[in-house]
Amino acid sequence: MEVAHDTASRAAHRLNVITAEGLVKVYKSRKSEVRALDGVDLAVEEGSVLGLLGPNGAGKTTTVRILATLLKPDAGRATVAGFDVVTQAQELRSVIGLSGQYAAVDENLTGRENLWMFGRLYQLASIESGKRADELLEQFDLVEAGSRVVKTYSGGMRRRLDLASALIGRPRLLFLDEPTTGRHADSG
Repeated sequence: MEVAHDTASRAAHRLNVITAEGLVKVYKSRKSEVRALDGVDLAVEEGSVLGLLGPNGAGKTTTVRILATLLKPDAGRATVAGFDVVTQAQELRSVIGLSGQYAAVDENLTGRENLWMFGRLYQLASIESGKRADELLEQFDLVEAGSRVVKTYSGGMRRRLDLASALIGRPRLLFLDEPTTGRHADSG
């Protein structure tokens, strides 16, 4: 896995928003053991954009899932936005957004209902959740589709809705795992 990030806009003395030291993750089954991460180190400065690049199986998604508190590392440690990903996971979740490889929206709800629900999960008041949903439908060019059930959306529309849901709580830090999935063949 290669790590690439934008250094053009860095200030001289910014603090790291992500620090990882020696991250290890091993997936075990009865027959085999796969070492998905083997000592990953990262230091990402506040305000920078980081991209994890590599072939399938390089550990990109595993790294994102650990940093977003969805997996615990088997060894090593990491902090994100000043919070330890293992011991302060709940606090960390309140300041991050995550859009995974696959859209995590309910296809039986409308786009607006999905965004409202995500707002409520982020503990926004009902009225604020609705206002935020409307803002994001506008920003992601989904106003006309907002009242339709998601199962009628194209792949690109679902992806945009999923990205919008990751922003509903105005996160300080946003994780995008495979952000272009569903966008290559469909601009809808």
